[in-house]
Amino acid sequence: MPELPEVETTRRGIAPHILHQTITDVFVRDARLRWPVATQLPQLLQGLVVHDVQRRGKYIVLHCGSGYLLVHLGMSGSLRVTTGNTPVKLHDHVEIRFSNGVDLRLHDPRRFGAVLWTENPPEEHKLLAGLGPEPLLGEFDAEYLYLRSRNRKSPVKQFIMDSKVVVGVGNIYANEALFMAGIRPARPAGRISLQRYQRLVEAIKSVLESAIEKGGTTLRDFVNGNGKPGYFSQSLNVYGRGSKPCLRCGAVLKEMRLGQRTTVYCRYCQR
Repeated sequence: MPELPEVETTRRGIAPHILHQTITDVFVRDARLRWPVATQLPQLLQGLVVHDVQRRGKYIVLHCGSGYLLVHLGMSGSLRVTTGNTPVKLHDHVEIRFSNGVDLRLHDPRRFGAVLWTENPPEEHKLLAGLGPEPLLGEFDAEYLYLRSRNRKSPVKQFIMDSKVVVGVGNIYANEALFMAGIRPARPAGRISLQRYQRLVEAIKSVLESAIEKGGTTLRDFVNGNGKPGYFSQSLNVYGRGSKPCLRCGAVLKEMRLGQRTTVYCRYCQR
């Protein structure tokens, strides 16, 4: 599934092509996404101007004056910038055409993505209202994470992957941040000190910023807004490296399941 860095990479990739452009046409070739695409969407969007392209969690938000278009990439979706004469692919389910000749296409083989319209501020939408803070903003700090973790018995890895605690720390980046901070993934969240949460917050920010800078993590289905794969996987320390030597101490990395997600850690470097 595309995670926060992949979605942010996509946002940055598409923004220069559609910002301040007028929507001239909308084609819904298959409305059967995770939530059905509104039948009136083409009429709602036609003639509107994209004033801003933002991201909230894993949602890309197009500010269109009279409302907001929320786009989620689902499990394997991507937003691709093309032109009208580019052949339509089998899973190009929604296409938005702009006055500058650019087409924005949602390509979603598994149809777990979403294209939703709302006239209310996006932070009030039921899918966004309960989200925690953005991990790269100042409000996400050690004191916040420490206070939210008190009396929590769940593993710290599951705690930081909870979107109500903080958005966008997916499985790959949780593995990497915990390794960088020297914290064992299964340690109860409520038994971690403020000082160690300081290291974890710094690690989360560092891992995500690095992934964004390098274009996201190369997953099987992920491509950015220009159709190019990310390549952060070249820099992974633990994820996908179970039973291989730790790059820090040389010990064999352990692999287990936490919350039904693959978890890799070093029993010597992480406590």
